[in-house]
Amino acid sequence: MIVETHSAEETFELGRKIGQQARPGQIYTLVGDLGVGKTVFTQGVASGLDIREPISSPTFTIIQIYEEGRMPFYHFDVYRIGDIEEMEEIGYDDYFFGEGICLIEWANLIEEILPDHIIAVTIEKDLKKGFDYRKIILEGIETV
Repeated sequence: MIVETHSAEETFELGRKIGQQARPGQIYTLVGDLGVGKTVFTQGVASGLDIREPISSPTFTIIQIYEEGRMPFYHFDVYRIGDIEEMEEIGYDDYFFGEGICLIEWANLIEEILPDHIIAVTIEKDLKKGFDYRKIILEGIETV
């Protein structure tokens, strides 16, 4: 499925709808260049999970855990990960197979440990269509 957004608000709203539909055990991978809107999308997902605390990218901690919503939200940013052993050290499988949902930014860097059933989200810009235009490709999800 492809969704086009034309503002940060629309990207947030798409994330919020996905968060509202999320079920425990789902893993969302999120790939896109720097500045493409991954954090805005993630903030929307958190809002859809009824999480009200500020959401920021966990670039220097690898994972941020939010437990105040309707289910736990495990937000990974693996951009700075050196090797897969770092994921093993934080016990990634406890989160991947836990009671909440995982959203993994830069998931393409850890493809070898991802389960078979994921929901892949790719965000792309196209400046010819406007500064705020985003093409969001969703794989493994039927409707939003």
